[in-house]
Amino acid sequence: MRVGVIGVGSMGQNHVRVYSEIADVVGIADPDVKAGGVVSNRFNVSYYTDATHLLKEELDAVSVCVPTEHHAKVALDVIRAGIPVLVEKPLAATVEEAKRIVDAAKQAGVTLAVGHIERHNPAIAAVKRHVQEGQYGDLVTAAARRVSSFPGRVRDIGVVMDLGVHEIDVLRYLVGAPVESVFALGGRKLHGNFEDHANVLLRFHNGVHGFVEVNWLTPMKVRKLALTCLKNFVEVDYTEQSVTVSSSTLGPLDPFNLYQIPLEHHQQKIHVRKEEPLRRELEDFLNAIREKRPPLVPGEDAVETLRVAIAATESHRTGKLVQLT
Repeated sequence: MRVGVIGVGSMGQNHVRVYSEIADVVGIADPDVKAGGVVSNRFNVSYYTDATHLLKEELDAVSVCVPTEHHAKVALDVIRAGIPVLVEKPLAATVEEAKRIVDAAKQAGVTLAVGHIERHNPAIAAVKRHVQEGQYGDLVTAAARRVSSFPGRVRDIGVVMDLGVHEIDVLRYLVGAPVESVFALGGRKLHGNFEDHANVLLRFHNGVHGFVEVNWLTPMKVRKLALTCLKNFVEVDYTEQSVTVSSSTLGPLDPFNLYQIPLEHHQQKIHVRKEEPLRRELEDFLNAIREKRPPLVPGEDAVETLRVAIAATESHRTGKLVQLT
């Protein structure tokens, strides 16, 4: 398939790299001549400073990897050109803009996918399957931690919109129910304009509670998720792509000796085949176009994740619980 990439910053460069392995990269577009020249030379592809020239090429798919504030304009340009589009997360800067993108794609009859990459993590795919099958028992709470040091590349959004949307999307995906309410606490230590640390509490319509911790202040990278279920405690390491399932058995209890409680712990490691989530994401996008089916993360789903993320930033700003209808 003939593909193009608009925006070749940190994420866009990786889109080009993966596409070069699974498709035919026709060209890239970016107003930054230095960045565009480097990518163009490395992958031997045509380079345009203006995306409108790229869209005149014969293309089967385009990835939009520009800064969030430009997502709506660029994505709508691609859709008007009648080309299937994958937009990096979050889908847009506002819910209104995100809905415009979704509606335009529907009217044009083109595939719209959104780059919520962790849904494509093999570990998350395995856990989703086991949750659906009821192997862990009913899900009670889900807690995610995504922390690391401050990224100089992020200038236009805060940590909730940059990191938090990953976990909000994964929790929505695993819980399988709408978010009912959001409460968030956070603050700014290093970032000039936006929050750089936040804790977000989610209540889902089915009674499950979610907790998301994100920050740009931790001197190490942590990407982990924990699920408390009626049968098991499940831990996911996104980076290692590992899943650990724990349970316990309580033996006869001696009320006169609470120091030695006969509790047996059982732990099982689920082995998943390690794969690059971005490659799985782009393969899913291209296959969705070929097979005329919805991608794993369609536009409507991304709008809901964005609604929750924006509600979290509002809660953080006002100090109040935000109800989502």
